Order: sequence, then C-alpha cells, then structure tokens
Amino acid sequence: MDAFYASVEQRDDPELRGKPVIVAWRGDRSVVCAASYEARSFGVRSAMPAVRAERLCPAAIFVAPDFARYRAVSRSVREIFKRHTDLIEPLSLDEAYLDVTENKTGLPTATLVARTIREQIQHELNLTASAGVAPNKFLAKLASDWRKPDGLFVIQPEDVDAFLLPLPVGRLPGVGKITGEKLAKLGVQTVEDLRGLDLSILEPEFGRYGLRLHKLARGIDDSEVIPDRPTQSLSVEDTFEKDVLLVETEPMIRRLAEKLWSASHQESRTARTVVLKLKTSEFKILTRSHTPGSPPSTWEELADIALRLRERVALGPQQRYRLVGVGLSNFRETKENAAQPVLFE
Repeated sequence: MDAFYASVEQRDDPELRGKPVIVAWRGDRSVVCAASYEARSFGVRSAMPAVRAERLCPAAIFVAPDFARYRAVSRSVREIFKRHTDLIEPLSLDEAYLDVTENKTGLPTATLVARTIREQIQHELNLTASAGVAPNKFLAKLASDWRKPDGLFVIQPEDVDAFLLPLPVGRLPGVGKITGEKLAKLGVQTVEDLRGLDLSILEPEFGRYGLRLHKLARGIDDSEVIPDRPTQSLSVEDTFEKDVLLVETEPMIRRLAEKLWSASHQESRTARTVVLKLKTSEFKILTRSHTPGSPPSTWEELADIALRLRERVALGPQQRYRLVGVGLSNFRETKENAAQPVLFE
C-alpha cells in the first residue's frame, strides 16, 4: 500500500487531500509512523523523529495514529487478496507476498492478477497500491518499490540479470551500513560486482549470510510464500515525555499490559513468556523475561509479572529511563496449556 496510514487519513478527511500529512504524535520523543507523498517531498520519512520532520516540513499537518482503523482497512485489503489466492504471507498491515502461480480467478498471468487486485483496491477502498511481479519473493519485493506510488513493475525471468546487476548492492535485503562497508572493502559497489566474488570469499567474511549474498546476486530466492505464519511475539511500548526513574514506571507498565492483553486475544495460541523492555536515558536497551509455570490469565497478572521483572534491573536508583515496553513471546497452542498448573497457589 502507498503511504498507507497517511493515505487512509487523506481518504477519510477531504481537508487533508493534497496536503503534507504526517501520522505521528507531536512531541520531542515521538517518531513518524507514516508520511504522505506531499510530506515526503520535503524529506520526511517513516521512523524519523517528529521534531525533525516538523523542521523539514513546517506546514505539515500532524495526525495522531489510529491503528484500529488501519487494521480494519488492512483486513479489507486482505479480503481482496483472498479472492485470488490463499497463499498470502503478510509482512505488516500494508504489505504482503502473494503466490499466484495458481489463482482462483483463472487469470492467465501474474501480471494480470496484480493489475486486477490493484484496480479492486482502488475501486472498492479508494486507496492505491503498488505491486511487483517476479519469479520469487526477493525480486518481487524490489519490483514493488520500483514505480511507487500507484505503480506496477514486472520482472520477467529472462530480464532478471538486466534488472538486477546494475543495482547498488545496498538494495539487497540485509545489506545495511556495516555490511555495505565490508563489501566496499572487497571492491563491491553493485550487484554485478558481488556476483564476481566467489563463495569461498563471501562465506569466511559473512558466515551463513555469505551464501545468501551469493544467491541474491544471482537472483535466487527459494523461500516460499507461507500463509498464516505463526506469531512469534507481541509487544507494546511507549516513550516518556521526560526521562523517569525506575520506580516511576509502574503506571505505564500497567497501561501497556492492559493494551497488550487486549491485542493478544486476537491470537489463537497462548504466549508462555512475559518480556519487559527498558531503554535508558543513554539509549541502552535492557530486556528481562520470565516463563511462569502457567501463562497469566488476566491483564493484571501480566502486569504483576512485568513489574516483578523490573526488580531484576540493577542499574541504580538514580538511573533514568526514556522508554518502557511489555511483550509476550513463546506462543504455543492453547490446548497444550490447558493442563498446566495455576500460576499462584
């Protein structure tokens, strides 16, 4: 989806259309959740500090995020996908892989399926989506970004090398700043340069990721589209307006526990492990976790476990914190938990 959160806001409020919209809470600690293309033209990007975004685009209109509404729209988009295939692997609320090798509507090509899906999203939801069509997930992801917004780009099998080889190596998934610097020392700037390196050079330098790089440089990605991938973890977090002492975090931990508990009810499986996350005023991240004999049965129990995890943080009473988060992980089928003993006797 194109600038998804911002596009939903512009769709639902005619006053916002054609204007630079930033989906974010105002404040020194807030970050940008999404920016309309009008705001992006000023250099505003997702995950950017909101204060910096406001400096770049003083005329921007800030809108507080409404994730319940975005999830509802995302479900509507998913229903459109399901008309064409059951092989849908969501990456987030606004992005998914679809395998349309065989599709329900009998359309003869993947390109025609993509075009039809985009038309249905536009007609029924009044939103635009961009699509990439390619022989595998890695190439389709690259293609989906190629003609944003409201674009469709197709990489035919015979055109993979012509598309891939000239690209900067930083376009490959997993090649960030550090990996890019390592590759630059090996004389690698483009995918074509990378293809020229033997696996015997890449593996010692990058370990298992060296094999992945070797395959990506050749346009190879054997990963399948996996529908209904099981949830590994759920978490919620918030940043304080001002740094606080550890003893002052209880109200926020309890609010986050209640919010997380509500979100976890959408899962068919039960989480076994509770996680507490803290970020110090110096941006050091701490996590503590506990797996009780039986998972918590109420949000209050979840909050109590998170608060006890707080007692395992030993940075001194004067240490201040800028962020706290509560999470659930280690999801298991509910029936496996039915016979577990109670948490407290």
